[in-house]
Amino acid sequence: MTPPPSEPGLPLHEPVVHELVELLSLERLEDNLFRGQSRDIGTKYVFGGQVLGQALSAAQATMTTPRGAHSLHAYFLKAGDIEAPIVYQVDRTRDGGSFSVRRVTAIQHGQPIFFLAASFQRSEGGGEHQLSMPEVPGPEDIDPAPAVPDKVMATLPGKVQRWLSRQGPFEFRHVYPRDELRPPKRPPYQQVWFRLSERVGDAPELHRALLAYASDFHLLGTATFPHGISYYQPDVQMASLDHALWFHRPFRADEWLLYSIDSPSAQGARGLARGQIYDRQGRLVASTAQEGLIRVVDGAKAAGPMPAKG
Repeated sequence: MTPPPSEPGLPLHEPVVHELVELLSLERLEDNLFRGQSRDIGTKYVFGGQVLGQALSAAQATMTTPRGAHSLHAYFLKAGDIEAPIVYQVDRTRDGGSFSVRRVTAIQHGQPIFFLAASFQRSEGGGEHQLSMPEVPGPEDIDPAPAVPDKVMATLPGKVQRWLSRQGPFEFRHVYPRDELRPPKRPPYQQVWFRLSERVGDAPELHRALLAYASDFHLLGTATFPHGISYYQPDVQMASLDHALWFHRPFRADEWLLYSIDSPSAQGARGLARGQIYDRQGRLVASTAQEGLIRVVDGAKAAGPMPAKG
C-alpha cells in the first residue's frame, strides 16, 4: 500500500524516495499555475534544490511538444518558508521551430522568492566532444560516511541534528571525506558519487527534476574549503544567490553519478562553485555553476546554527 503523503513542513521519514517524487509532482491549479509543498530536511528555510526541482517540473509540465530541457538559470530572491506552500507561475515565453523557453516565478505569501528561466530543445544530432571524467575510486570502493557519535550529536542544535541524522533520498559517497564539524583547510575541489537510493520510473523529465534537486548539495560548500569553515558553525551564514544547470546527455538519477566540483574564486562575501556530472561510463551528462553568500559573522548576529547549503 502506498503510504499517505506527508503534511507540509514535516521532516522526511523512511522510505523517502516516493516522498521526493511526490514533492516534485506539482498540483496544477491552472494551465500555467502550479502549487508545491515543502519538506523540512534540517535546513532553516526551504532547501534550494527543492525549489529548483519544482520550478523545472512546472516548466516541463507546460511543454506541448517533445522537447527536453537543456539549460536552466535561476536566482534565489528570498528564503522560502518551510511551513507554507509555494505557487509556481509559468510564462510560456517562446515556442520556436527547435527551441522553447519558459520563465517560472516561485511565489510565497504574495511575494516572489525565486526566478527561473529554462530552455528546451527538440532532439537533433551534431558534433560531440567532452572533457574526460576524473580518475577516482568507484562508489563501491568508498565506505559510506560514518554516523556522528551520540555524544557529539547531543551537543549540536536541533536543526543540525536533523540534517545529520536524516536518511535522505540520495546516497552520497565522498572521494575525499571532510569533517564538517571540525573542517580543515583544503584546496577548493571535491568529487562525490551520488544516486537516488531506490529505482524510479523512466521519464526523462523526472530524472532531470531529480538531478536539479541533487545539484544543490555540496556545490557551494566547496568554496569554504580553503578557509577552514563549515555551514555547521553558528557564525557562518551561507545561502545560494543563483544557480545554473546544463543537461548534456541522457542519464538516470537512480544510477551512480560522479559530481566533480571546484571553486575558482571567493571574494566580497560570495563564493563561486562549478560542477561537472558524469555517469559510470564516463559520459559528461550535466554541468552546474552557483554563486552564494558566505559570511563569517559575530556569533550573536548569526542567523542560526543550521546548514543553509550542502
